[in-house]
Amino acid sequence: MGMLVDGQWVDENEAKNKTDKSGAFKRTESGFRNWVTTDGSAGPTGEGGFVPDRDRYHLYVAMNCPWAHRTLLMRAFKGLEDTITLDKTVPGRTDQGWYFNDLYVDNVLGKSALHQVYTEADTNCTGRVTVPVLWDRERETIVSNESSEIIRMMNDGFAAFSNNDHDMYPEDLRSEIDAWNDLIYNTINNGVYRSGFSTSQNAYDEAVREVFKTLDTLEARLSDNRYLCGDRFTEADVRLFPTMIRFDVAYFGAFKCNIRRLIDYPNLWAYTREIYQMPGISETVDLDIYKRGYYSKSPLRNPTGIVPLGPDIDPGIPHGRG
Repeated sequence: MGMLVDGQWVDENEAKNKTDKSGAFKRTESGFRNWVTTDGSAGPTGEGGFVPDRDRYHLYVAMNCPWAHRTLLMRAFKGLEDTITLDKTVPGRTDQGWYFNDLYVDNVLGKSALHQVYTEADTNCTGRVTVPVLWDRERETIVSNESSEIIRMMNDGFAAFSNNDHDMYPEDLRSEIDAWNDLIYNTINNGVYRSGFSTSQNAYDEAVREVFKTLDTLEARLSDNRYLCGDRFTEADVRLFPTMIRFDVAYFGAFKCNIRRLIDYPNLWAYTREIYQMPGISETVDLDIYKRGYYSKSPLRNPTGIVPLGPDIDPGIPHGRG
């Protein structure tokens, strides 16, 4: 794999750069943190000048990436498919990182690799090249590559272009949503990566125990609540779903999160199936791509590159939640 240093694509020591001295996984901060706001004013970070408009913004994703999946979900939930255009990279990486080919095409800039999109925005860019990326055609730059902030923009900044007035981050639930987001990010979304990329037994044990402690908490919560914040579907549910839909086909085996399967949690599994069966959501999911992506050849996780045939799961079966 590689990364950008002063605008140049160089080899990256993935094991060294992704773990600390204890062997625990560490995640790199996103480098582009501007915001699309209703009046173009600066958001919580970055600079202003990004006004919402139809066909001005373009989203780059990879189907196997759970962080990018958040943005696909919010784009679908808010009905922004005709406002924010979309390109997908090949669902796998080479020594050029995320890349394009004849099937997966960059229709905006015509690049062959995503790192070229980054250097189009900043010729001296330094950092890891990640998805999702929100690109601004008008200013010819990257607005953001931080998924949690892109989905917040889709809910707020693009509200005038949405065909769904359901607020995913309502003011009266914000403290509760934030609390769920913090827990889920640290112990579930990032927790499975802390498990899968650990290079010491202690770091792995700690991470996996936190994953399943939180899954137990979520199972209890959903025993008498339809969604994480009661009867209202929120941003917290959007952020949880990508990890849940990947859990049994990817994280259980490839990342050694194997104390229990998601299907061993009746409430969580029904909740995941309900979201999957919401309009437009199944089109954002590809279990086969997830499996092939997480079991791709890796000296850290899967040296042989053998992809398992199972498990055989079907999120399309009736969820029984009304």
